[in-house]
Amino acid sequence: MMFLAALIYLPFGLSAQQAVKSKTKSDAKPVPSVLSTASQASAVAGFTGKGEDWLLPSADLVFPDLPYAYDALEPVIDRQTVEIHYDKHHRGYFNNFKKAIAGTDLETKSVYTIFAGIKDVPVAVRNNAGGFYNHVLYWSNLSPDGGGKPSGELLEAITRSFGSYEDFVQKFNEAAKTRFGSGWAWLSVDPASKELFISSTANQDNPLMSSEERQGFPLLGIDVWEHAYYLKYQNKRADYVESFWNKVNWQDVQSRYAEYFKIAARIK
Repeated sequence: MMFLAALIYLPFGLSAQQAVKSKTKSDAKPVPSVLSTASQASAVAGFTGKGEDWLLPSADLVFPDLPYAYDALEPVIDRQTVEIHYDKHHRGYFNNFKKAIAGTDLETKSVYTIFAGIKDVPVAVRNNAGGFYNHVLYWSNLSPDGGGKPSGELLEAITRSFGSYEDFVQKFNEAAKTRFGSGWAWLSVDPASKELFISSTANQDNPLMSSEERQGFPLLGIDVWEHAYYLKYQNKRADYVESFWNKVNWQDVQSRYAEYFKIAARIK
């Protein structure tokens, strides 16, 4: 019932931004909405959802293209789920975030600043800023050519923090599988200790938010809302979580880990 309700409660007014439905990697991808300012035009040219991009004023953020075709994550995530998830749910969070901050001083603040003061913003801003940010990271964390293991400094950090890569996967899976209701599981960097840690958050919250018991900079996130997996896996969340690793884009996760140390002092 939760899944059906989520599909029914989709944002209105999306038809103008609908993507051309793609079946292969060569098909056209969704295009951003019309750009109204020079700063937005500049932002769309370089916005990829990496760490430094979120230092932009929130009014200048744009909805990024999906990095691959709708069917590119099959058989792990089916085409219809990706299309609905990206072009309805994710785009809805973006549109509603922009509406929630319109005409307020939050337009001039970065998402990092909004997350740092999350207890002081309206619920609509919290839910939709989180939904927008979390999903950008989620799609970037996945790749048609994903899977395998991390390497280099990230693998060393995982081993230091969890004992082994295998132990890390087991603990991450547990966090994802046991999150009650809708939410996320995360691998993040602790700003104080520089250690990696695993956590889970409810709804569209994330470890950057000041409301979290342990805050950190997210590197890897898995969406365990039912709309992320229900068409293919139904109530078998555990199967979705186990299959997730076959599409993890470790290159993206590693780049986020390296970038964190470059921008840590600028995240307020």
